[in-house]
Amino acid sequence: MEVRLRRVYEPPSSDDGKRILVDRVWPRGLSKEDARLDEWLKDVAPSTELRKWYGHDAEKFEEFARRYDAELAEPERASALDHLRELTSEGTVTLLTATKDVERSQAAVLADRLRGKG
Repeated sequence: MEVRLRRVYEPPSSDDGKRILVDRVWPRGLSKEDARLDEWLKDVAPSTELRKWYGHDAEKFEEFARRYDAELAEPERASALDHLRELTSEGTVTLLTATKDVERSQAAVLADRLRGKG
Protein backbone atom coordinates (compact mmCIF):
# COMPACT_ATOMS: atom_id res chain seq x y z
CA MET A 1 0.00 0.00 0.00
CA GLU A 2 1.28 3.42 -0.92
CA VAL A 3 -0.53 6.73 -0.46
CA ARG A 4 0.85 9.74 -2.31
CA LEU A 5 -0.06 13.42 -2.32
CA ARG A 6 -0.04 15.75 -5.30
CA ARG A 7 -1.59 18.90 -6.59
CA VAL A 8 -4.27 18.13 -9.13
CA TYR A 9 -2.71 20.74 -11.43
CA GLU A 10 0.51 18.70 -11.75
CA PRO A 11 0.74 16.44 -14.80
CA PRO A 12 -0.25 12.83 -14.08
CA SER A 13 2.56 10.37 -13.48
CA SER A 14 2.68 6.74 -14.54
CA ASP A 15 3.26 5.75 -10.90
CA ASP A 16 0.24 7.62 -9.48
CA GLY A 17 -1.91 4.51 -9.30
CA LYS A 18 -5.54 5.51 -8.69
CA ARG A 19 -5.92 9.31 -8.85
CA ILE A 20 -8.51 10.52 -6.35
CA LEU A 21 -9.56 14.16 -5.99
CA VAL A 22 -10.43 14.82 -2.32
CA ASP A 23 -11.65 18.43 -2.63
CA ARG A 24 -15.31 19.39 -2.26
CA VAL A 25 -15.07 22.08 -4.94
CA TRP A 26 -13.85 21.42 -8.49
CA PRO A 27 -10.39 22.99 -9.10
CA ARG A 28 -10.60 26.33 -10.83
CA GLY A 29 -9.49 26.39 -14.46
CA LEU A 30 -8.98 22.63 -14.80
CA SER A 31 -10.93 20.52 -17.25
CA LYS A 32 -12.11 17.07 -16.23
CA GLU A 33 -10.13 15.63 -19.14
CA ASP A 34 -6.88 17.30 -18.01
CA ALA A 35 -7.38 16.14 -14.41
CA ARG A 36 -7.35 12.48 -15.48
CA LEU A 37 -9.08 11.31 -12.32
CA ASP A 38 -10.18 7.84 -11.40
CA GLU A 39 -12.60 9.31 -8.85
CA TRP A 40 -13.75 12.59 -7.36
CA LEU A 41 -14.55 11.75 -3.74
CA LYS A 42 -16.29 14.94 -2.55
CA ASP A 43 -17.87 13.21 0.44
CA VAL A 44 -14.53 12.77 2.20
CA ALA A 45 -13.69 16.50 2.02
CA PRO A 46 -14.00 18.80 5.03
CA SER A 47 -17.19 20.79 5.47
CA THR A 48 -17.42 24.18 3.81
CA GLU A 49 -17.50 25.80 7.26
CA LEU A 50 -14.29 24.08 8.36
CA ARG A 51 -12.57 24.78 5.06
CA LYS A 52 -13.43 28.49 5.27
CA TRP A 53 -12.41 28.69 8.94
CA TYR A 54 -9.02 27.12 8.16
CA GLY A 55 -8.32 29.30 5.12
CA HIS A 56 -5.04 27.40 4.62
CA ASP A 57 -3.47 29.29 7.53
CA ALA A 58 -0.48 27.11 8.49
CA GLU A 59 -0.78 28.20 12.14
CA LYS A 60 -4.28 26.67 12.27
CA PHE A 61 -3.30 23.35 10.69
CA GLU A 62 -3.08 21.32 13.90
CA GLU A 63 -6.54 22.48 15.01
CA PHE A 64 -7.86 21.98 11.48
CA ALA A 65 -6.62 18.38 11.52
CA ARG A 66 -8.27 17.78 14.91
CA ARG A 67 -11.61 19.22 13.73
CA TYR A 68 -11.39 17.37 10.43
CA ASP A 69 -10.77 14.10 12.28
CA ALA A 70 -14.02 14.71 14.15
CA GLU A 71 -15.82 15.29 10.83
CA LEU A 72 -14.36 12.06 9.43
CA ALA A 73 -16.35 10.18 12.08
CA GLU A 74 -19.63 11.45 10.60
CA PRO A 75 -21.43 8.70 8.62
CA GLU A 76 -21.10 10.18 5.12
CA ARG A 77 -17.40 10.98 5.49
CA ALA A 78 -16.67 7.74 7.37
CA SER A 79 -18.15 5.78 4.47
CA ALA A 80 -16.02 7.73 1.97
CA LEU A 81 -12.92 7.14 4.12
CA ASP A 82 -13.71 3.41 4.19
CA HIS A 83 -13.91 3.50 0.40
CA LEU A 84 -10.46 5.14 0.28
CA ARG A 85 -9.13 2.39 2.55
CA GLU A 86 -10.47 -0.22 0.12
CA LEU A 87 -8.75 1.52 -2.78
CA THR A 88 -5.42 1.64 -0.93
CA SER A 89 -5.66 -2.09 -0.26
CA GLU A 90 -5.72 -2.59 -4.05
CA GLY A 91 -2.51 -0.64 -4.73
CA THR A 92 -1.05 2.84 -4.97
CA VAL A 93 -3.42 5.76 -4.48
CA THR A 94 -2.60 9.41 -5.13
CA LEU A 95 -4.73 11.90 -3.24
CA LEU A 96 -5.16 15.07 -5.25
CA THR A 97 -6.01 18.56 -4.10
CA ALA A 98 -5.96 22.02 -5.62
CA THR A 99 -4.41 23.39 -2.42
CA LYS A 100 -0.98 24.96 -2.87
CA ASP A 101 0.34 23.64 0.47
CA VAL A 102 -0.37 19.94 0.00
CA GLU A 103 1.42 18.98 3.24
CA ARG A 104 -1.03 21.11 5.26
CA SER A 105 -4.24 20.08 3.54
CA GLN A 106 -7.10 17.66 4.02
CA ALA A 107 -5.25 15.35 1.63
CA ALA A 108 -2.33 15.19 4.09
CA VAL A 109 -4.69 14.44 6.98
CA LEU A 110 -6.35 11.69 4.94
CA ALA A 111 -3.00 10.22 3.92
CA ASP A 112 -1.96 10.02 7.57
CA ARG A 113 -5.20 8.24 8.48
CA LEU A 114 -4.82 5.80 5.59
CA ARG A 115 -1.22 5.11 6.64
CA GLY A 116 -2.42 4.40 10.18
CA LYS A 117 -1.12 7.61 11.74
CA GLY A 118 -3.14 9.99 13.87
